[in-house]
Amino acid sequence: MSITREGVFELLKAVKYPGMNRDLVSLGMVKDVEIRDDGVYVFLEVSSSDPQLPQQLDLAVRESLNDAVPGKLEVLTRLVRDESAEAQPAHGQAGDPNQLPKLLTEAKHVIAVASGKGGVGKSAVASNLAVALAKTGDRVGLLDADIYGPSVQLVMGENRRPLVRDNKILPIENFGVSMISIGYLIEEDSAMIWRGPMVMQALTQLMQDVEWPELDTLVVDLPPGTGDAQLTLAQRVQLAGVVVVTTPQEMALIDARKAVTMFRKVNAPILGIVENMSYFICDGCQARHYLFGQGGGAREAERQGVPLLAELPLDPRIRESGDLGRPIVLEESVYAGIYQQMIDKIRGQLSGQ
Repeated sequence: MSITREGVFELLKAVKYPGMNRDLVSLGMVKDVEIRDDGVYVFLEVSSSDPQLPQQLDLAVRESLNDAVPGKLEVLTRLVRDESAEAQPAHGQAGDPNQLPKLLTEAKHVIAVASGKGGVGKSAVASNLAVALAKTGDRVGLLDADIYGPSVQLVMGENRRPLVRDNKILPIENFGVSMISIGYLIEEDSAMIWRGPMVMQALTQLMQDVEWPELDTLVVDLPPGTGDAQLTLAQRVQLAGVVVVTTPQEMALIDARKAVTMFRKVNAPILGIVENMSYFICDGCQARHYLFGQGGGAREAERQGVPLLAELPLDPRIRESGDLGRPIVLEESVYAGIYQQMIDKIRGQLSGQ
């Protein structure tokens, strides 16, 4: 036959894994290619519990190879048992987090930034916290655990594709922070139409298949809510603590309360509450205007018996800095001081653990 084993591998580099912008070869899924007398055999091994995936990969490989293979083409896909999905406890119970080996052990402290609902500015808080920590000299990582709505690649101003070395993804670095997100691995306009097990598998791979350097602190930007992602993180990672982000109004506080309750059930320490969009300072009068109510975060922190870490103003510059990919703590502004105070409060608790 005219085609070679090496030639097949080259062609397979054009076959993307469904829903991602990385190919099967770089992901390490092509285990072997055999050129036999009766045809070409491609052997794939994929960690997934999706029974439709082999058919999807078969079609994708045939589309890439059919014109180059003059004879028979066989695509043999082996599904490896998806342990991360099976480990999820039934009926939402937390289970024993010590049953599975811990991940992200490269970090001395892993801090999760969570919220009970979306739209409270959690990703902005997580990214600015990571950059503020890096400014103090810490070795810092940032993991975007929001598979459906990744944003780190935007707010941190870096959207290049990560490199792969020895089947490990190398984090992207910017502003002194090592970071990874599913957003670096998919097309910008791609929708993640994945069921729960695939999402949990992707999250687990972001934790175990990334070559993290040794870190003082890893900040994890969680998706909103209290679902599978939060449980997976609590099971697989030794959390130093959780920062819960809310806004002042009762609607947001109700969901923040649920986040605190959920993490306490899985024995994750609550480091405190951040009230975002606390007030607006008018340019003309320089007075504080409490557009969403006043003191909600402080009252909730007192109710939960945890510190109020910060009250962050509502400021157009935060939106602008996010759109420009340059976290606001990099500027000379009131925010640098607020985040430094937040860091001091967090470090005080971590030193006592």
